[in-house]
Amino acid sequence: MRSRRVVIGLAVAAIALVFAAVGAWAYDHGRRDTIAKGVRIGGVDVGGMSTAQARATLRSELLSRLRRPVVVTYDGRRVVLSARRAGVAVNVDAALDAALARSRDGWFGARVARELSGGSVRADVQPRVVYSRLAVAHFVAQVGDGFDRPARDASIDFTPTKLAPVTGQDGVTVERRPLRRAIVHALTTPAAPHTVVVHARTVKPKVTTAQLAAKYPTVITVDRASFRLRLWKDLKLVKTYTIAVGRAGLETPAGVYTINDKQVNPSWHVPNSAWAGDLAGKTIPPGPDDPIKARWMGIYAGAGIHGTDEIDSLGSAASHGCIRMAIPDVIDLYDRVPLGTTVYIA
Repeated sequence: MRSRRVVIGLAVAAIALVFAAVGAWAYDHGRRDTIAKGVRIGGVDVGGMSTAQARATLRSELLSRLRRPVVVTYDGRRVVLSARRAGVAVNVDAALDAALARSRDGWFGARVARELSGGSVRADVQPRVVYSRLAVAHFVAQVGDGFDRPARDASIDFTPTKLAPVTGQDGVTVERRPLRRAIVHALTTPAAPHTVVVHARTVKPKVTTAQLAAKYPTVITVDRASFRLRLWKDLKLVKTYTIAVGRAGLETPAGVYTINDKQVNPSWHVPNSAWAGDLAGKTIPPGPDDPIKARWMGIYAGAGIHGTDEIDSLGSAASHGCIRMAIPDVIDLYDRVPLGTTVYIA
């Protein structure tokens, strides 16, 4: 009798276990569409929700976060990239499937025990957010082009009587790779801040004020109004010469040029101009018929600096566009200026 009672007890217990297992399985099966407590998707709490409820919540909360524009700021300025322009999109269903898979990890008995005891699953499923790489690249280029400031080299403010140094200025250039990474993070991470601060690096000028003298070791300035040519070395005035310049209608051209040709006792290559008459286009060798005496320093479009024996023309507008000098003066100047010398004519 005693062993029979034991057998019956064991049988009842077994039947109870079977019923409990079946009940647990049924309970678990009935929650196959329910996300476990503690599960988040992109930071949005969807625990205890059905997939339909979670989908509605995600569209309300998650998509609203991802659709916020990214604001890029620098030095008090701002540029905005909208989610639409960036082509931002998210696969909500795939995220829900991943959340359900995390909810149903392990065997059903453990899941049921967790549910009945009020336990939770600590998981934050990151949804797959896509964007247009081309749109982001174009935006980064736009920001860079808008915020970049090129360095300004030190330079010379030329006047006929003074060479005034102009101080160089540092530039800045946007660090494009970090900017792109920050923008992508803001677009694809729901909880990320949507304001991105631009980082830029300083760009130094290639020519500093201290280097100006080396850049302009020799300079000629021509003052047409006072008929003076000035020679500068290391930005300091060395000598002043009296000259003649082009007459009305054939003015010596104003601007900044360089000496591009030097000749001793040059021939005269007569321009094809009406004023040259029958000599137009001809070459006159050195001699009494050649008005270009002693030296030639070419500047621009047939105009140059040369010697003359018409001493009376100096101090006036008398030439056909060239700069005339007394023969001793042009010889003296010729030996002082190399090819490439800067010539400023005002």
